[in-house]
Amino acid sequence: MNFEELEKKYQKLGIPTPKKEMIKTKEQIEGIRQAGIINTKVLDYIEQHIHPGMSTEDIEQMVSSKTKEYGGICAPLNYEGFPKSVCTSINDQVCHGIPDVHTILKNGDIINVDCTTIYKGYYADASRTFLIGNVDAEAKRLVQVSKECLDLAVSYIKPFSRLRDIGYVIEKHAKENGFSVVHEVGGHGVGIEFHEDPFIYHYGQKNTGMVLFPGMVFTIEPMINEGSRHVFLDAENNWTIYTDDGGWSSQFEYTVLITETGIEILAH
Repeated sequence: MNFEELEKKYQKLGIPTPKKEMIKTKEQIEGIRQAGIINTKVLDYIEQHIHPGMSTEDIEQMVSSKTKEYGGICAPLNYEGFPKSVCTSINDQVCHGIPDVHTILKNGDIINVDCTTIYKGYYADASRTFLIGNVDAEAKRLVQVSKECLDLAVSYIKPFSRLRDIGYVIEKHAKENGFSVVHEVGGHGVGIEFHEDPFIYHYGQKNTGMVLFPGMVFTIEPMINEGSRHVFLDAENNWTIYTDDGGWSSQFEYTVLITETGIEILAH
């Protein structure tokens, strides 16, 4: 069925449907796919070279130079005033950590490195949380469960799933393992712009929300906390988000495409 037929079918059932502009063309999907290949290569490079004793500014320089080498542009730089090319969030920083020369990675830290690449006008976005040196068992478990939350959501959803199924699967797995899910920050449509509709909730009730049509491209990026789900914004830099209780937080992010038959990960 074409978009209009699908829209009519689900609206008759009282189920919300995506706007037509949320459905990417084949050309747009291929552009996003190419941006995703570069983004994944950059994160692979960071994974091979990240180590105790380096600064988060060192990560900034590596991301910036590698993205340029591969023909891409770092989307975060100057986005709404963000001062760097990548987000580096350590331990109790949930997201949007700002690289600097004075923040040194220590043995036992965990750090999320969040990259977004623009290539020929198309965007792809992904992040990974890395273990620095010898990390204690509970922090390792947090990182493992956060990755499982993302992978379970990806394996569960398919064309014509409901949007809030994503959050249902994530929150269920996090809670079963004694962790919590940040509510205030979520995934988002991506591809033509850095942030597009729809907002992707990482918590919620099964079988609710918008139906997912083939051609939709968005990020899934659950932030999983050791303790409380509650967070606060750094009042000084107005970017970095921290856990309220000082517990550690871990995140993984993919850019995904809903296909006719399943789901394709475009950046990881």
